[in-house]
Amino acid sequence: MAEHRDASGDFEKALSKNDRESYLLRLYVAGTTPRSMQAITNLKKICDEYLKGYCDLEIIDIYQKPDMARKDQIVAMPTLVKKLPPPLKRIIGDLSNKDKVLVGLDLIEKEQGMSNE
Repeated sequence: MAEHRDASGDFEKALSKNDRESYLLRLYVAGTTPRSMQAITNLKKICDEYLKGYCDLEIIDIYQKPDMARKDQIVAMPTLVKKLPPPLKRIIGDLSNKDKVLVGLDLIEKEQGMSNE
């Protein structure tokens, strides 16, 4: 007996994936400090879990590219800048508060993110 697959469910999943917006994120770090490395690790985990296939992540070391930090008006490190989708947002810190990052990236509503505060 052949296994029956729900083709309409697969089609709906594919459509919802195609409708999802792509994210352009820039993480500004200051060299390889522990705080910078922690921010990179935390952000990569979030991108893998919530934005897999929908995220372009740029990691910018301000020591190597200070002009980019000036252009994006970065004054503290590490800083995550969500360029796309609008609106532009900035999140400062090592990104260890996952709910705060998810709210900042508009991946969950603010009320959902309040549970750990």
